[in-house]
Amino acid sequence: MDKLEIIGGKKLQGSINISGSKNATLPILAATILSKKIIIKNTPFVRDIQTMINLLSSLGSKIKINLKKNIIKINNPNKLETFASYNHVKTMRAGVLVLGPLLAKFGKAKVSLPGGCAIGARPIDLHIEGLKKLGAKIKLLNGYIYATAKKKLKGTKINFNKISVGATENLLIAACTAQGRTILNNCACEPEIKDLVNFLNKMGSKIKWMSKRKIQIDGVNELKECTYKVMFDRLEAGTFVIAAAATNGKVRLNNVNWKVINCEISVLKKMGVKFTKHRNQLIVIGNKKIKKTNVSTKPYPGFPTDLQAQLMTLMCLAKGDSKITENIFENRFMQVPELKRMGARIKIKGKKAFIKGNQKLTGAELMATDLRASVSLVIAALVAKNKSIINRVYHLDRGYENIEKKLSSCGAQIKRIE
Repeated sequence: MDKLEIIGGKKLQGSINISGSKNATLPILAATILSKKIIIKNTPFVRDIQTMINLLSSLGSKIKINLKKNIIKINNPNKLETFASYNHVKTMRAGVLVLGPLLAKFGKAKVSLPGGCAIGARPIDLHIEGLKKLGAKIKLLNGYIYATAKKKLKGTKINFNKISVGATENLLIAACTAQGRTILNNCACEPEIKDLVNFLNKMGSKIKWMSKRKIQIDGVNELKECTYKVMFDRLEAGTFVIAAAATNGKVRLNNVNWKVINCEISVLKKMGVKFTKHRNQLIVIGNKKIKKTNVSTKPYPGFPTDLQAQLMTLMCLAKGDSKITENIFENRFMQVPELKRMGARIKIKGKKAFIKGNQKLTGAELMATDLRASVSLVIAALVAKNKSIINRVYHLDRGYENIEKKLSSCGAQIKRIE
């Protein structure tokens, strides 16, 4: 099993090309079930994307990959399988996103309950309740979701009792070919969902935003072929921003729409990090004197839970004490025991983490527990004294494309070992 070996103490200096968004590509891949031929550009070839490709292939999609150009070409026969097995869904939560399009296109689906990172319960009740309102009959049995719709799904009004990215995506895709009009209220409004809407509209859907958290979908009979370029990965960009800040480096990030990460930039500016903005570039300039701050994670456009672990590492280096309130997931401080092994002083009380600043981190052998926790340990290792070994980096590979190569190009001493 691969590990990362990192020798800390090097400033990051150089240029990094930000990959396409994993979290935008996954629902877009699921939505390709509704069309015969799709070409997706700017695809990040991380483990989660390969898992989704394997899932679609198991359903009968014919898929060609161009690794050099980051392009996926998908051809679908008239009939696909409607069974998404446990083996194809167990490692990735986004596998459940094939439920909506399979049901919409073929009137039935058997999909395994999803897996993924162990960061909280993340139930799929909102997916199921919404699909039922569209006319589906659903039952759960032996770890599988059995869904049927004898006739076409029918448009309706759906009010989410809490904001859910996955449920918004699944119902958006399902409603595209439903009869009549669907209204989604209190839906998620992440940039990745807006990217999904843009993709679906390019295929011929009739979707428009009525307000910040209200979407209107007028069903169409079928969706057409298209070519689409996926947005940049804002979470990868945010991760490298924090890494540059932690090492007191200077890094230029390419292929970035910095307006999408304004909240993150604002938080880091308060901590003393400086930025220079260009059209598709963001230059990050570190500061020896990182300032303390308090942050609460919130749905977009608030500070993302997927950058909370990385920010915690930076807070360990700040002058003074900081606090993080985690409002999205109930089990998302899994990086804390490993950071403590490096010398961090952090206390957890419920959904709050209290971080003692001005800590001198030292290298250690570490264990990655989930995708974002693992990359927070990478950042900690980059600034720590001496050598660190990070185990179970398959978590890291789920969401970061060529991370050691990108960091090495900026001067980091990092390599993959067995």
